Amino acid sequence: MIVEERMTAYLRSLEPEEAGLTGEIARGARQEGIPIIKPETGALLKVLLGMKRPRSVLEVGAAIGYSAIVMAGCLDEEARLTTIECDPDRARRAAENISKAGFRQKIRLIEGDAAQVLPGLDPGFDFIFMDAAKGQYIHFLDQVMRLLAPGAVLVSDNVLRDGDIIQSRFAVRRRDRTIHSRMRRYLWQLKHSQDLETAVLTVGDGVAVSVRKAE
Repeated sequence: MIVEERMTAYLRSLEPEEAGLTGEIARGARQEGIPIIKPETGALLKVLLGMKRPRSVLEVGAAIGYSAIVMAGCLDEEARLTTIECDPDRARRAAENISKAGFRQKIRLIEGDAAQVLPGLDPGFDFIFMDAAKGQYIHFLDQVMRLLAPGAVLVSDNVLRDGDIIQSRFAVRRRDRTIHSRMRRYLWQLKHSQDLETAVLTVGDGVAVSVRKAE
C-alpha cells in the first residue's frame, strides 16, 4: 500500500460511478482478475490528455482495451491511438471492446510482442502510456525514447509496485526480485535522463510522468 488505505478509499469515493461500456469492462476485468488501471490513475490520464491534447498516442499493453477506450474518449476527433497487446485472447477481447465503443477508426490495435512491434513504428508520438509487463519497461525504454516527439509525455504505470520498490532486494519475494531490480533501474533512468523531466507520483500503484525536453 503506497497511500494510507483510508485516504485511498476516500479519494476513490469521490470518483463518479463509471457507467456504460467502460464501467461494464472495468467490473468484468476486476471480477476476472485482469489488471486494468486504477480509478485514480484513469483520472490522472484524463487530466494529462486534456492538458496535452495529443494527436498521436501509443499505449504499450492493451489488456482487454479498457484504458485505450478511456484515453480515446479524451482525444480530439482527428487524434489516433495505437495500442499493443501480446496475449492473443486479450487482444481479441480488446478488439471486440474497441468495436463496441465505436473506436475502430480511432484506435489501431496491434497484436504482438512490444519488443518486436516497437522497432517497426514511426517516431512522432506525443503521448505514450507504458502499462505492459513491469519487468520489460527498462528493455522498452530505448525504443520509447526513439518514438517520443520533443515535448511529448510519457506516463509509466505501476512503478512503485504497492510500495515494494522501497524494500531491499532481499526483502521482496525471490520470484519478484528481477522485476524489483529492473523497475528500480527504470526509475533511475527516467530521473537521470538528460532528455526527460520526470516526476514520480504516489497515484494508484505509482505513476511516473515524464516530459521529453525540446531539442
